[in-house]
This record gives sequence, structure tokens and C-alpha cells, in this order.
Amino acid sequence: MLDFLQSLSDGVLFGSTYALIGIGFTLVFGVMHKINMAYAAASIGGAYSGLLVLKVMAAAPPALVFFGAFLGGGVAGALVYVTCFHFIPLRSPLATLMSTVGMLLLIDEIVVHVTDGMPQNYPAMFDDVMLRAGEFTMRGDLLLVFGVAVLCMAALLLVLYRTRLGLATRAVAQQPVAARLCGIRLERVNATTFIITGLLGGIAGALIGASVGTLSPLLTTPLTVKGLIVTVIGGLGSIPGAIVA
Repeated sequence: MLDFLQSLSDGVLFGSTYALIGIGFTLVFGVMHKINMAYAAASIGGAYSGLLVLKVMAAAPPALVFFGAFLGGGVAGALVYVTCFHFIPLRSPLATLMSTVGMLLLIDEIVVHVTDGMPQNYPAMFDDVMLRAGEFTMRGDLLLVFGVAVLCMAALLLVLYRTRLGLATRAVAQQPVAARLCGIRLERVNATTFIITGLLGGIAGALIGASVGTLSPLLTTPLTVKGLIVTVIGGLGSIPGAIVA
């Protein structure tokens, strides 16, 4: 029973990163009804970009590295939208799907060549903190991962249901023609959606790197598969469903 509870606790805490990845897939599908296969790769690319902060400032605090990954994920999301969706007719679902598969392979190859395919150490926070209740333990870094992920989910839901941007996003998701007739610019909403999901993906990649201690190009495939599983189990287009899943 102790082993079961320990595994359950660690799984829930670390699984919050999969929720962020699943939300990224779900949000794009809900708004554009397309699958962005490059999302997990862009998330890992964003996490790697956070390491550039350490190249510039060797003694940079981990929080600054996380912020660099956050911004890098947003930039990666915007680039994926421009290259894989903006100039491709959306009425051709296979074209956008294959373009994102190509982008996934491209990002993965860029990371492999830049890092020589070697895992990179990632800074951690609260990794020396351990909460104990008898033989049951909770790692401080996993508690940080869970807390940051929950804050990101709450912020996203706040944007979607309490702002004009969120209202426009939900309108485009439900009925794009009516939204356009109401004066909503579909291209701007779509681009903003990719930037927002990129920001979430960047911080998810950074949290994964911090909790594991390393980043590796081998993370791209399992994150893609698990993110898609979360999206399907949670119900395509349902953000609360993706969080629960």
C-alpha cells in the first residue's frame, strides 16, 4: 500500500506536466480543429532555449532559466503557426497535419545537432527539500512542478473565460463564420492561440527538465504520444477534460 500511495503521489505531481502538454494539443484542436503534431517538440525546444540564459549568465538563477524557456516556447509556437498553418489552406487537413509532422522532425534534428545528441543538465529548484510522513515522502521539486502547473492552468482558464480574448477564442472555436461576421479576426485569434500554447509548452518542458534533472531529444516522442492520449481521453477540445485526464 505504501508503494502504491508513493507511486500515486509522484504520478499526480509529475503528471501535471502532461496536463499542460495535453492542453496545448486540445486548445489548438478546439480553435482550429487541427492537430499540431509539432507541439511537444516545440515545447522541448522552448525548454532548451532556457539553457541559453546559462550560456549568457553562468550563474543565472533557475527562475530566470524557466522564464527563458517560457518565452522560447511562445516564440516556437508562433513560428509553428506561421510556417505550418498560416500559408496553408485550412480546408486541407492532411496538408497541415503533414507540415507539423515535418516541423516535429526539423525541431528534433536541430536539437540533436546543437547538443550533439547528448542530454543536457537542467537547473532544479527545491530538489533538496523532502517532506516526510513516516516512510511516505514528497519531493520538493515535484511539489514545485505541480504548483506551477496548477497556476498556469488557472491563468489559462481565467484568460479563456474572463477576457475579451477568451471570448473571441471560444467564438472562433464554436462558429468561425459567425465570429468573422462579428468582426473577429480569425488569423489573429489563431496566432494568439499558438503563442499561448507555446508559452504553456515552454514552461512544461522546463518543469520536466527540472524534475528529471536533464533534457534529452528522446523526450519528444513520448511527450507527443502522451499528450495525444491526454487529448483523446479528455475529449477533443475539452480543456477541463484534458486536465482531469
